[in-house]
Amino acid sequence: MEENQDNSRDYMPKMPQQPDQQFNPQPENTAGEDLSFSNRIDLSKIQKGVYEIRNQLSKVIVGQEDFIELMIVSIFANGHSLIEGVPGVAKTVTAKLLARTMDVGFSRIQFTPDLMPSDVLGTSVFDLKKNEFEFKKGPVFSNIVLIDEINRAPAKTQAALFEVMAERQITIDGMQYDMEPPFLVFATQNPVEQEGTYRLPEAQLDRFLFKIVVDYPKLEDEIKIIEGNNNRRNQDPTNLIEPVFKAHEILEFQKIVQEILVEPKLITYIAQIVNATRNNPSLFLGASPRASISILNASKAVAAIRGRDFVIPEDIKFTAPSALKHRIVLSPEKEMEGTTAEAVVQQIIEGIEIPR
Repeated sequence: MEENQDNSRDYMPKMPQQPDQQFNPQPENTAGEDLSFSNRIDLSKIQKGVYEIRNQLSKVIVGQEDFIELMIVSIFANGHSLIEGVPGVAKTVTAKLLARTMDVGFSRIQFTPDLMPSDVLGTSVFDLKKNEFEFKKGPVFSNIVLIDEINRAPAKTQAALFEVMAERQITIDGMQYDMEPPFLVFATQNPVEQEGTYRLPEAQLDRFLFKIVVDYPKLEDEIKIIEGNNNRRNQDPTNLIEPVFKAHEILEFQKIVQEILVEPKLITYIAQIVNATRNNPSLFLGASPRASISILNASKAVAAIRGRDFVIPEDIKFTAPSALKHRIVLSPEKEMEGTTAEAVVQQIIEGIEIPR
């Protein structure tokens, strides 16, 4: 297995992390042979854009490379992301700054226990002048919607997001209102063991492409965070971020991602991983076919970001944990033992033979 992983990484371009490094979209030759290839699709714009996004975020955000990469992947895969972590680990800040790198509409909704569905979707108001009801759009009508602490609102408010997240539309008073593309939801939540939270139902969780868990920073990263905050004084960090993409470019990149080649044996590999969650004794509920499609689309986006017009097993192994861990339910016995969904997913992935 290790030998296969090393060979796969030879195709991955190493993205420069510092702004002063020259961007090179071609994969690095680390094996002493000519690994250059001609893509069917021009991916240079996507790679250059991702490089610029990283540079913009590096002005404020320290570390969190996997978090940022998964968020970018979710944008290009046209999927929503659920971000979980304890308070104070920059979940909201990172999502807000990432949205700032896109020149599109942005809306933030703070979920609270008294929030009503109409506060999110909008409501019909009677216009005395026209003598008729007029629909007033809610904050969900935007391109990037940041929902802060989604699990602090009760079930009826969470359920208001079902239709709009799955179908990019809402239906009120018999009228259908379509969201203007691109439409993406970034939602943050505190761990369910925190007080004053409402657990998201499985149907709601299944509508998220990824669940991204943000942990505490390393010591050296935290030192840099403190130093950066001290150097900025009272300057608003959002003012340091400049837009990289426009709406039409994001839509163009999302279409390009769908053209990424996936071999039949890799489709079988994805199906095997998801199917294994339904037959695992540690799980009470396995992942749905929507999980398979999520892994497929996310793997395509990873391949595009890394400069390939084809998916390799490493792309699938990178995206599968974040696409699965919120879609499965542990058995009561394993939950009592302290087993985590992440551990079970990793065990499943490691137990399936990588296609060659």
